[in-house]
Amino acid sequence: MAQAAYIHIPFCHHICHYCDFNKVLMDRQPVGDYLRSLEKEFSMRVASNPSGGIETIFVGGGTPTALNEEQLQFLVDAIGRHLYSNSVKEYTFEANPGDLSRGKLEILKAGGVNRLSFGVQSFNDELLQSIGRSHRAADVYKAIEEAKMTGFHNISIDLIYSLPGQTAADFQVSLKQALSLDLPHYSGYSLIIEPKTVFYNLVNRGKLTLPAEETEAEMYEILMDEMERHGREQYEISNFAVPGYESIHNLTYWNNEEYYGFGAGAHGYVNGRRVSNYGPLKKYMEPIQEGVFPLIHLHEVTLVEMMEEEMFLGLRKTEGVSLRHFHEKFGKDASVLFRSAISSLTARGLLECKEERIRLTKKGKFLGNEVFQSFLSV
Repeated sequence: MAQAAYIHIPFCHHICHYCDFNKVLMDRQPVGDYLRSLEKEFSMRVASNPSGGIETIFVGGGTPTALNEEQLQFLVDAIGRHLYSNSVKEYTFEANPGDLSRGKLEILKAGGVNRLSFGVQSFNDELLQSIGRSHRAADVYKAIEEAKMTGFHNISIDLIYSLPGQTAADFQVSLKQALSLDLPHYSGYSLIIEPKTVFYNLVNRGKLTLPAEETEAEMYEILMDEMERHGREQYEISNFAVPGYESIHNLTYWNNEEYYGFGAGAHGYVNGRRVSNYGPLKKYMEPIQEGVFPLIHLHEVTLVEMMEEEMFLGLRKTEGVSLRHFHEKFGKDASVLFRSAISSLTARGLLECKEERIRLTKKGKFLGNEVFQSFLSV
């Protein structure tokens, strides 16, 4: 049964130029109605899928900390009524450094939140402005300091590299500033240009210059080297942590385990079914008022799909895929099922098989998406 819950808060005060997540500008939105609908979805889903208790909760967005204190208190209380219990090991809120006040931090702390994930992206103020972020580097230092003063110590920050106009030297400076904060967890992602974003439109009009692939690869190598040098182990392609501070919730995804998805546009994986909710707020809220799940899509995952997902999700982890665990889970031998892909990728130096595990080589990490694609049926 699902022991993880993702909760989506689609509201933002500003829309970043690269973001393709389900989000809306907060102004004049039915925030209260949305939060009440969200609480009703909590009760509906948990009642229909009783389990031994939720172990991880992750509140993402959008920008969950865009909620005002009263709204945030309502959300935390609703989570407490329906999802939070003594079984919860990790309870994460995503946060924007520019809008997380001391009052909001105290609400989160009192509600049981024990992990914060800040969307920092860069410490270069000019770059932050050019990508549509509303905060500046000074806001990051202030937010981290206040979070620590409120009692938060399990803190993560996200960085993005290969931003328009960014150089490897600039990224190294941001990385140095991030590491100076001495946090237990860091994530680093290369910019992906997604449809329906400001950057996508600019690229199509020839008005956006991105770093070359070689520069992007150089930035990724700098990321891996600097994290290792500072004692942050790479446990997944884009994630680095002091041992013991790996994201338990995100490992749920990479271990191909089940999870609830609550909120507009959220995705879930429960009882062998991958489901997704309506994204538009009205279409999400209306079915819930009638006591109906707001599903736009439901897919019964086949055994073949489960095994493919086990491979391409598991290979994101530094430890890779355990052949023994695969056999215990599916009763089949992954090295036989995927012999052709494994053989080809190993010959190219992208995969290695050691101690009953299949995992990416360092070279393979640079070509991860190509490797993962090899395990999907065409």
